Parts: sequence; structure tokens; C-alpha cells
Amino acid sequence: MNLNESKYSSYSIVREMLQAAEIARGFDVGQTKDVAAKIKSAGRLMLTGEGSSRLFPAKNVIRKSLTWGLDLQVVTEGSRQAALYDLSRFAVFMASNSGKTREVILLARQLAEQGNHLRFGVTAGQNSLLEEACTQAWVLRCGKEDACAATKSVFEQAMFYLSILYNIAGRDMKRDLDGLPGKLTEAMTMEIDRKIVEKACAAPTIYVSGYNDGVAEELTLKTNEITRKKADYLEGTYAVHGIEEVMEKDDLAIVIDPIDDEIAKFQEVLEKGVGMTVVAIADRPTPLPTIRVPSAGEMTPFVYLCAGWNLLIEVGLALNVNLDKPQRARKVGNEFVPARV
Repeated sequence: MNLNESKYSSYSIVREMLQAAEIARGFDVGQTKDVAAKIKSAGRLMLTGEGSSRLFPAKNVIRKSLTWGLDLQVVTEGSRQAALYDLSRFAVFMASNSGKTREVILLARQLAEQGNHLRFGVTAGQNSLLEEACTQAWVLRCGKEDACAATKSVFEQAMFYLSILYNIAGRDMKRDLDGLPGKLTEAMTMEIDRKIVEKACAAPTIYVSGYNDGVAEELTLKTNEITRKKADYLEGTYAVHGIEEVMEKDDLAIVIDPIDDEIAKFQEVLEKGVGMTVVAIADRPTPLPTIRVPSAGEMTPFVYLCAGWNLLIEVGLALNVNLDKPQRARKVGNEFVPARV
């Protein structure tokens, strides 16, 4: 996708996706330094929100924390389930792009009533209900999104949460961000093999598999919103442990950063057994048809996300979908209305 052709530039979602590179370029790593110290002292962090505000932003941090071996418990749940837990010793970060998501607001108010002062918010809306309910809140710099599907806000939320982890670990995020904007732009503007696009257009269901770091799960949701196709997220090797019984040969599986030792099993069960097409998004050659992106070290999951966006835009355009306006999906999934409390 690019902004030099009207078929792309006429859509807000394309313009907003491509702004991700500038978000990375101007990202303020130091904005979370003080709150990172508070979270490190608490030793426990709950990351909550609804939909896209939770999937990649939270799960990317959990994977990083475990990979880096940090002495920090990081968990995520939807706000309703999180409200059932004893969070008295947790720092709690709540994300809502609009700042008025009902489930999130109610959780923030509950924590306030329970005396938890480590309740923090991330939003793209100024002077929101979420800000009022939190001890401290940060307003994203990405600005308002016009497209229904959240893209640049999800990207910045994930950057924001990751900066907390970097500050806790004492790692240099600025160094890891060096060169990232160009790699993001490359992933979003590279030409996608038309055979892959055609397979996706014809597929009754698109399956997205990969690490449990939110990338594949977020792209599954975006498949629904952008292409209007049925999609399913298959964590790890879920794709070869029973679901193949109901897969069809015309379905498509997209594997994000496939684990080398698992590729042969995917080929055996899905390609040979089901007869379906399996493609990869990776920063290296694989035995599968591969959308290859540049490696960005610790930031490579962001590049994978952008490459997935690119593919979905191409599929949506090929299917003549209005990329900005789904028929049923809403920008705010469940808006807080005071009279309903």
C-alpha cells in the first residue's frame, strides 16, 4: 500500500497505518520512567482493556518480560474478569482509545473504591472519563482515528507499554528504535505476492497462527474488520492438534514468525493432510511461501504487525470492501453511559 495511488490514499485506515513509522520515530522513551519505578516496586502489573487495546500491547510485553527474565509478574485479562481478582498489590494499567469504554471505566472506579492508588490509564482522548478515574493517565500522541479499525493507536499503546518494560529492565529502547521507522514503512509498502492475495480472497476462513505475543491474535481481529472474512487465531501448534478436522482445502493459514522445528508439521498436517495453503510472515527465508520483512531485533513483532496490515489492505481492496466503515463493528465497542451504572 502507498499514498501515491488514490485507491489507497482515499482510505483513512491506510493513512493511519502508515503513520506508525512517524510514531516510532518521535516516540518518547522517557515518558514512562517514573511510573516504571512504581511498577518495579510493586512487582506486579496487570494490563487490561478491551479488544485491540489489550491484545498486542499487553501480550507483547508479557512475552518480552518472560524472555528477558525480569523479576516482574505481568498478566492480562479483559476488564470484567480482572475486576474479579484481588488486585490490591498490583499496579494496573487500563487502556481505552476513546477513554470511555464501559468495562474499563467501571474497573478503574472499583479500584479507586478499594484504595488502589496504582491505577493508570492510556487513552487517545483528551479529558476523558478514564483520566478522571485513574491516579494518572497518559494521552497518546497519535491523534484521533477516523477509520473504525484501530491501528496507529494500537501501535502506540504497544510502544508505550514496552517502554515501561525497558525502563524497568534498564535497557536502551532508543537504540532498538534506531532504524525502525524505515523498516516499518518497508513492511507496509512492499509488494505482496498476488498469488497470496488471491488465495486469501478465495478462502472461506483465514487462520492466523504464531507466538502468543498478540501479533497473530491482533491480525485475526483485523482480518474480520478489514476483509470481512471469517478468521481464527491458532496459538502455537493449535493448528495441528485437532482443528484440521474442520479445515477446508480452500482455507488459508498465515503463520507469523514460524518456529523452524514446527514448519514440517504444518506442512504435513495442513498442506498435505488438508490440502490448504500455508504462508509465512518472517524476517528470514522459510520452506513456506513467505512475506519476508526486515529484521528489527527486539522490535521485529511491530514489523510483522505492519506486514500483516499490508496484506489485509490488499485483500480488502481486491474484495471491494469499504476499508473504513464496517457494517456492524463500532469504534467504541461498549461506551460508558452514566445512567446505566
